[in-house]
Amino acid sequence: MAKQTANFGRRWYAIHTYSGFEENVVQNLKQRIDSMDMGDKIFNVLIPKEKKIKIKNGKRKVIEEKIFPGYVLVEMLVNDDSWYVVRNTPSVTGFIGSGVTPTPLSEEEVSSLQKRMGINEPEFTIDVHVHDMVKIIDGPFKNFEGKVSEIDEQRGKIKVLVNMFGRETPVELDFLQINPIA
Repeated sequence: MAKQTANFGRRWYAIHTYSGFEENVVQNLKQRIDSMDMGDKIFNVLIPKEKKIKIKNGKRKVIEEKIFPGYVLVEMLVNDDSWYVVRNTPSVTGFIGSGVTPTPLSEEEVSSLQKRMGINEPEFTIDVHVHDMVKIIDGPFKNFEGKVSEIDEQRGKIKVLVNMFGRETPVELDFLQINPIA
């Protein structure tokens, strides 16, 4: 008896996985697509990720961060066979949708995700906040301590109030020039 009656054509679907098992699911699913000859029904499998710059301990690193941890996207034609192959892949807990019928992602969701994933220039993320105390580790104010007054994540800059000659003076620095004081 056929369960998958909604015919949306070739669309993107979100599948829920055990958190931390997304890579395994992609690998297993690709093997299952090959071994079960489902390449004409299941076209793409991917983990939505975006590049970000993390700065910790004064070192800048580009990392890939999962946009939706615990989810994998699959581009497919849904029928009983393709649904069965995906649903019974190890570590897959199910499709996003009502009951057993998967709900496809909207075109807007897919295109906004693709834009987010295709960004070449990663954003800055830093582990300090306004009013945190920091130590300057580079430049003309090296070894000075101060309080963060502004953070400009777009430019990777930070303003620190440094005490010089009895008054607080704002100094603009690169994220790499400071270390948070614990």
